[in-house]
Amino acid sequence: MWETHDTVVLTGGLLVLCMGLWATGLVAEIVTALLFFALAMLLKLAPATTVFSGFSSSAFWLVTSGMVVGLAMNRTGLGARLARALSDRLPDSYPGFIAGLVAFSFLLAFVMPSNLGRIALMIPVVMAICDAYGLAPGRPGRTGALLAFGIATPMLSAAILPANVPNLVMAGTAETLFGIHLAYLPYLWLHAPVLAVVKGAILTLCTVLIFPDRIPGGHAVPEPLPPLSGPERRLGVILFGMLALWMSDGLHHIPPAWIGLAAAVIVMLPRVGVLPADAFGQVPLKTCFYVAALFGLTAVVNETGLGRDIGHALLAVAPLEPGHLAKNLATLTGIAVGFLFAATANGAPALYTALAGELAQASGLDLMTVVMAQVVGYSTILLPYQAPPIIMSMELGRVSLADATRLTLASGFVSLVIAAPLAFLWWRLIGRLP
Repeated sequence: MWETHDTVVLTGGLLVLCMGLWATGLVAEIVTALLFFALAMLLKLAPATTVFSGFSSSAFWLVTSGMVVGLAMNRTGLGARLARALSDRLPDSYPGFIAGLVAFSFLLAFVMPSNLGRIALMIPVVMAICDAYGLAPGRPGRTGALLAFGIATPMLSAAILPANVPNLVMAGTAETLFGIHLAYLPYLWLHAPVLAVVKGAILTLCTVLIFPDRIPGGHAVPEPLPPLSGPERRLGVILFGMLALWMSDGLHHIPPAWIGLAAAVIVMLPRVGVLPADAFGQVPLKTCFYVAALFGLTAVVNETGLGRDIGHALLAVAPLEPGHLAKNLATLTGIAVGFLFAATANGAPALYTALAGELAQASGLDLMTVVMAQVVGYSTILLPYQAPPIIMSMELGRVSLADATRLTLASGFVSLVIAAPLAFLWWRLIGRLP
């Protein structure tokens, strides 16, 4: 084994390398993930049980099961049916149209726990809905509709525990390092009123102001939907059972990951399910390996002592003082937002949560509050590259980076000024803060 100092230095180099590659996208995420596993083992930075600990995390299995469920919704047509049902109910006013898309993005996250899966399914559907409403290519309303849905997908889903990768990274890291187990309904009650409702309203308002338009004379009436197929009915029952068990975890204490995994198994069972077993080969496991590598990197950083050293350096400049609640919460939110620029929304929770113990001690806040404060930060997207689903929606919808940046900067800045203080005020009202 290397000497302790050398191990810390090498771990720091590996951390910078991996986070830099993930942030810049110079190589594919899966290549960086495999590079981490290879270098960590070749350099003997930590035991294999630590390096590969991400594969034993519940978050890894929830991401995997979410991919299977998303594939099933695409294959059966249930996802497209939900989208059609949405298009039939959207208002003919442009602000109502945008608000409806934003709301649907949030509601879809309850039953389809994969940001990229929702983007892949819905962006083509949103484009078709825009055509039906007369928002042709080149119109600002079409750009606004595509970006509103694309940004709402990662931003608002932060309020639902199993609905996106950053939440799972945060939950998995907190479980691995501190033994913290997050429950579905308490998490939803803590975050949804502000991070979903208020931020959804902010995103809608910014979209309407930056991309002003109108619905030209109503929308075309689509053909009536065919009756539900057998696979759609069976998948609907499976999804209903999964969601019911997620929402009642306070009664049975089964973690969301194992409920999701059971749903994925049922989806692929003969006769009962809706997918053949070989359909698993179409699941994009690269995202799952990426999550496992993030957890493993965090565990290595913690075990080698690098996390402690980074925490001490950060605390030396961070204005955290016990008894200064507002300043401490603003600082914690700022730290979480700052990590977005270096590690994107998927990697930021791993870095922040690894430092939560040190941050709690310096601020005088309890550990759970410190861990939860980051959600307010990493759900505030300021630049498109910080959230891969936004980049994917830009590519599928053929939207320019300049237009996406205008909306992310505006909605992100307004969220920091308005939504962040309201979130902590809500926490105080429900007793999360003194």
